[in-house]
Amino acid sequence: MPRSWAENNFLANCCAGSATNFVDCLEYVLVFRNLLAGISLESASLQCVAAVVGCNRAYLLNNPNPNGAIIANWFSNDILEFCKIEFSERSAEMEKVVALLCVFGLGMCFSLLGSISVKLMPRLKIDQGKFGSLISVFMFTCLVASLIVGVTIDKIGYKPVAIFGFIATALCIFLLARGKTYAMAVVPCLLLGFGAMALNTAGNVMGPRVLFEGENPAAASNLINVFFGLGLFLTPLIVSFLFRKTSYENSVSALGVIVLAPVILAIICTTYPVSEAGFVLADAFALLAKPAVLVAAFVLFCYISLESSFCNWLPAFGKEVISGASPDAKADAVDASAQRLLSLFAVAMMVGRLIASQIPAITEYGSWFIAGAALFAALIILAMTVSKSVMQAQVLAILAGLFFAPCFPTTVGVTFAKFEPAVYGSVFGIIFAVGLLGAVIIPKAIGNLAKGSSVQKSLKLLVPACILLIILALVLGRL
Repeated sequence: MPRSWAENNFLANCCAGSATNFVDCLEYVLVFRNLLAGISLESASLQCVAAVVGCNRAYLLNNPNPNGAIIANWFSNDILEFCKIEFSERSAEMEKVVALLCVFGLGMCFSLLGSISVKLMPRLKIDQGKFGSLISVFMFTCLVASLIVGVTIDKIGYKPVAIFGFIATALCIFLLARGKTYAMAVVPCLLLGFGAMALNTAGNVMGPRVLFEGENPAAASNLINVFFGLGLFLTPLIVSFLFRKTSYENSVSALGVIVLAPVILAIICTTYPVSEAGFVLADAFALLAKPAVLVAAFVLFCYISLESSFCNWLPAFGKEVISGASPDAKADAVDASAQRLLSLFAVAMMVGRLIASQIPAITEYGSWFIAGAALFAALIILAMTVSKSVMQAQVLAILAGLFFAPCFPTTVGVTFAKFEPAVYGSVFGIIFAVGLLGAVIIPKAIGNLAKGSSVQKSLKLLVPACILLIILALVLGRL
């Protein structure tokens, strides 16, 4: 049965205490080295190991035996290096967790307004057009923030950006929970863009560098964005449950607490991928002349138009279909069922991205995956515009999630593969900022069109985006 760290530390110090001559010193060194090799240490224990070794190294240096200095140097070059490597490996695992939680928080941000829309619109006394304006405000701020954060992360590193993202996002959600007028809702939606883009950039740029050893960026991007889908999935479920148990304020505030919790891990993680200290702003502007950056940006313009429209209008679409199919259903039951459509979409997106992350050749043939997914997405959207049953709406939401799944992360991964890691942050900031123009324009257009007809019929605006996405994806693959 393996000994605990406390037991091993005790034995090691017993050896150190009896080291009164050269032979004892050598025996201590060998015993201590064997102890280190045979146990599984936590990060905190590794720091203790380094402290113990450091103290006893000082003893060996002061040992009157001339060989003491040799043994001390052996300590430095062997055991301390072991501690350094082991501690680095443990910390690297934490980097991965932080990256995943950043993207999880991003998923919560993008599903937030859609999840609370059925309660927020009556609370603020606004129509679908005004709600569409809230979405546009949030997305426009995301656009600006994406450019700023993308360049910043290449300059200052991942840790401060991740910490800022968790804290800023939580504060904005707390403000939104207390807002009772349209003006009071606009302010947190404006600020939320900065928190969301900090999480987005930290997670989506760090992920391809720490997952799969940086060798398959498209697969890594798909895997990390499984957690985007998880945030997208859990947010409406949590809200739907809490709305039936407590007030609007408490329900939305609970989401803020969930987003804030991971900041602890972001703070205690000690090693993040190294940013290039020599990076300058001019390098970011030079990227605008790269054809791969421009085409990838327009690919994301089309795709984010689709995803943001679904994230924000799927519950409203579901409410129209469910109300038409079951006109006598209670309002709360209709709202809950409509919110669950977003959860089905998110689960399907998680599954699709998990599958895509296991395809070894997805970086090489990513453009074909994107084009094929866009073709099926167009067919699904056309079917949604004429759907009349709850079952059809649910099936179509699931299919949409599956085919939407690989588009965004695969675009990011394919684009990253064409550049050096030193500029990943800036590349991501540029292509995502342009992509967010789609989220600013299209969901608002759907809301405006829905005022004269319905959300269901307004979804036809997304079909041209699918067609353009097919063309641009194939162009990206040839660059």
